[in-house]
Amino acid sequence: MNLTLKIWRQKDANDKGQMVDYNVTDISEHMSFLEMMDVLNEQLINTGDEPVAFDHDCREGICGMCSMYINGEAHGPDRNVTTCQLHMRMFKDGDTITIEPFRATAFPVIKDLVVDRTSFERIQQAGGFISVNTSGNTQDGNAIPIPKKDADDAMDAATCIGCGACVASCKNSSAMLFVGAKVSQYALLPQGRVEATERVQNMVAQMDLEGFGNCTNTGACEIECPKGISLENIARMNTEFMKASLKG
Repeated sequence: MNLTLKIWRQKDANDKGQMVDYNVTDISEHMSFLEMMDVLNEQLINTGDEPVAFDHDCREGICGMCSMYINGEAHGPDRNVTTCQLHMRMFKDGDTITIEPFRATAFPVIKDLVVDRTSFERIQQAGGFISVNTSGNTQDGNAIPIPKKDADDAMDAATCIGCGACVASCKNSSAMLFVGAKVSQYALLPQGRVEATERVQNMVAQMDLEGFGNCTNTGACEIECPKGISLENIARMNTEFMKASLKG
């Protein structure tokens, strides 16, 4: 395939940035999207140009690093995949592909397609954990009976990889699906109930402090999420927050 790529180039956080056109040729439909980007960067390096900066790590759909906004969709036109799992067979010969970074106030651009998502880490640090008693008298987690539905729902919530597609897809750049998933994975299990009140209040407060917007109720976050995290987690987070607020 021969393709035209319109890519956002930005030297640093202070640079204005602009879209730049590139042409790539002989792209195999079996390549992943990141492999196609590798081909482009090799081409740029060979001609003495600056390669396009983009995040990547595992390339197995696990780490959530490879966040790109492709043709107006987070992670591109496929569903339930990250950018590294997106294959070029989703495009046609002669296509023009627009590639941008995730855009949100809480995700400032570092360079080109790389954004700073440490705001997610600060939300996690605010309450996305449990304090475990390591005195030697702890109860085996597997010895606590848990309804299968609760265990399944907690596991589904825990599959969130923190890529930020939910934020990039939301008109208000809301992080409620991410926070809802992190709250839910603990709220559904007895180990997480001990600190439930503090957790949801602290994580929501940090989310607001980081500058994320409110939920728009359009459901774009669930559709674009590579792990299919359900909107039910936002409802659960709201319920947990309301209960915590009433407790004072």
